[in-house]
Amino acid sequence: MSAFPSRSLSSHMRQPSLSANSGGHSPALVARVNEKKAELENLKELRDLSAAAATQMEALEQKLATLSDGTEAIALVLSNWHNVLRAINMASAKLPKPKAEPGDGDAVSLPQTLVRIPTEHAPALQAHAEGAAEEE
Repeated sequence: MSAFPSRSLSSHMRQPSLSANSGGHSPALVARVNEKKAELENLKELRDLSAAAATQMEALEQKLATLSDGTEAIALVLSNWHNVLRAINMASAKLPKPKAEPGDGDAVSLPQTLVRIPTEHAPALQAHAEGAAEEE
């Protein structure tokens, strides 16, 4: 004996619909089916457009995150400029003022250079960098 109760197979089989037996479909039923098909197509199009919009929003989110990180870096650099300018001002205040010569009435006196970078090795360094670039 099986563990499942026996049922007749005919009770589970679907009965044919009455409209299928009739020769023609009613116009209201055909119109309703066509309306539902059009609604399904619209829903599929809406689904596709929503997926595209979601993809664009994710890309926008990534770009905004990059922009936010860049903005924070710029803010950090700009916040340091006050200290740099204050240090330059303090160093400039300690430098002796250039004496104006009688013939230089129209000349603008420039501040003395605070940082000096030696350039005597610049041509050799440039030639070495160009040689390395050609080897690659």
